Amino acid sequence: MVQGCTSDAGKSFLAAALCRAASNRGYKVAPFKAQNMSNNAAVCRDGGEIGRAQWLQAVAARAEPDTRMNPILLKPSADTFSQVVVRGRVDHRLTATPFLERPPLLWPMVKQCLRELEESCDQLVIEGAGSPAEVNLRSRDLANMAVALECDARVLLVSDIDRGGSFAHLLGTFLCLAPDEQALVEGFVLNKFRGDVTLLGNGPEWLRARTGVPVVAVVPHLRHHLPEEDTLHHRARPVRGHVNLALLVYPYASNLDEFDPLVHEPGVTVVPIRDLEPLEPYDAILLPGSKNSAASARHLFATGLADELRAAAKRGQPVHGICGGLQILGRDIRDPHGLEGGDQECLGLLDLCTVLEPDKITARTRVADLWWKVGEVLEGYEIHHGRTKAGPGVGPALADGLGWAEGSVTAVVPHGLFENSSFRAAFLRPLGWSGEPRDWRAALEAELDRVAAHVEGTDLGRYLWGEVS
Repeated sequence: MVQGCTSDAGKSFLAAALCRAASNRGYKVAPFKAQNMSNNAAVCRDGGEIGRAQWLQAVAARAEPDTRMNPILLKPSADTFSQVVVRGRVDHRLTATPFLERPPLLWPMVKQCLRELEESCDQLVIEGAGSPAEVNLRSRDLANMAVALECDARVLLVSDIDRGGSFAHLLGTFLCLAPDEQALVEGFVLNKFRGDVTLLGNGPEWLRARTGVPVVAVVPHLRHHLPEEDTLHHRARPVRGHVNLALLVYPYASNLDEFDPLVHEPGVTVVPIRDLEPLEPYDAILLPGSKNSAASARHLFATGLADELRAAAKRGQPVHGICGGLQILGRDIRDPHGLEGGDQECLGLLDLCTVLEPDKITARTRVADLWWKVGEVLEGYEIHHGRTKAGPGVGPALADGLGWAEGSVTAVVPHGLFENSSFRAAFLRPLGWSGEPRDWRAALEAELDRVAAHVEGTDLGRYLWGEVS
């Protein structure tokens, strides 16, 4: 089990690397994270959704993504509110239950999923959440030491040494644990290390003298192309000679990892836009999904980006929305059940009206393209409460009522279309791009192999599987 001193210590990265390393050794391996909080989600074969990080770890493990791998997914749609997804489906009763009252209701299901995965594979690679040192939440923590104790996991405690203070983080976290929890901590990992390892001096020995736990790996910092779990770290500015795409990162933006195939395509630069700035310099503008499309629309109006978008559409700049972005580009969002705080006027760039319904649609999708002339069926996935109806002012962009276009403005319901190489090329070439699209899934597989080899180079994998002491 990989636990961290803090959020963003690199738990998801290391868990994915260890899943691939175990699979490379011939183990039947599965990932597990009892509870995740993220608006980046993936859809499993049965239509249930899980956190994108666990989907990636399943791919690393060469396993079919399964809702048991992430039985609880919290999807924030306000500062103090998250939708609760249990075994891949929205649970309205638990969503309405106060946070501190949920754990006793959820723990039996967590144990069941954990046990079923244990019985179905040779090796589990488990990821914790946040930090196990949150003493105020210990009795209600579903994702860290409760899981480790339940399955007697070998725990690695990870610190992001790039932030500084790693030895204090590791010692402090260890001392916050109960004795039976401390007994499960088998090793410390210093992650994201830059520079000469001799600079660590006697730090590891100092730490072991106070805890009895060795530093089992120092993992060098690695720039990688794996999808991010929940926070967009990508930064960029327009590059002369590139196709420059503005990505509007409004509050509650979701599934931002679906733009990774564009981010890593040579000759393309994706620039995150959070606040008001001119959009005219960009070759196209992207509106991602949103867990609260109404709040995201209000942000665009409040910052002045709504006016910029309207001006861009009037100039004929390509504007492309996905799922929640589609809803925002329409005329309005109607919310009769109060899912997002009430009705919301939108940009009116497409003759569309969306009504939010309690039943969420989650499904893998295959759909024919009618606009970009790709010439093949596209694969994606749907995650949405909204049911969108088109007026006479728009034409179809995808079959089956899954996409529309009006002038230079296009919008689609399915996520993940940019993972289709043919669609990515058809989108980019009218903007002046002349490259050859990469096979994104093949690139992801190669990146997982590279990340696993990087971590294996520290002897961490060989240590865990008893090949070195």
